[in-house]
Amino acid sequence: MFNLRNHSSSQAGDQPVWSDLDMAGSLRYAIIAVFIIGIRQRNPGAVVNAVLAYFGTCVPDIVERESAIEFRPWQRLYVATAMLLHAIGMLGPYDDIRGWDHVTHTLSASIVGGATFVAAKRRGKDPLRPTLGSVITLGVLWEITEYLIHATANRLGVNPILVFYSRKDTVLDLVFNLVGAFLVIVFGNRYLANLLESDG
Repeated sequence: MFNLRNHSSSQAGDQPVWSDLDMAGSLRYAIIAVFIIGIRQRNPGAVVNAVLAYFGTCVPDIVERESAIEFRPWQRLYVATAMLLHAIGMLGPYDDIRGWDHVTHTLSASIVGGATFVAAKRRGKDPLRPTLGSVITLGVLWEITEYLIHATANRLGVNPILVFYSRKDTVLDLVFNLVGAFLVIVFGNRYLANLLESDG
């Protein structure tokens, strides 16, 4: 379930500063808690998105297993945090806390953009256009999917697993997606350096 390899060491000795089990692993338990709460509240949106979020935290493990890439602990924590915040949002914060979706869209877009940035750099290509293109394309597809799921659920008289709020909200979501993309473009070389070296 968890990757127990130590990815960092303390300057004071062999005691790890961060470990996947302590950090990203603990957030997985929090996502499981969201799943359980969603079941108790009969909230299908929380249940489905908690499952998706949980598997999202496993992506770094899968990538490491299938390639020579090795993530730093904080990068695993970043992914897990984004997944957890999205899952928690389905319990109410998306409706009740102003700006919650702006944070989650920025984080999620930076993960999508970061993956594209790394892939482009490892192929020796300029990452600017691919990074922006992937974030914009997936962002638009997400908003369309969100609208269709919400509209279909309303027509069927069931609770939607994704909620469409308004056109203004959609525009803001796309804007904060771009914020995430630009953060990657500006800071990608510095903070994703460990992922940029090509296998061969």
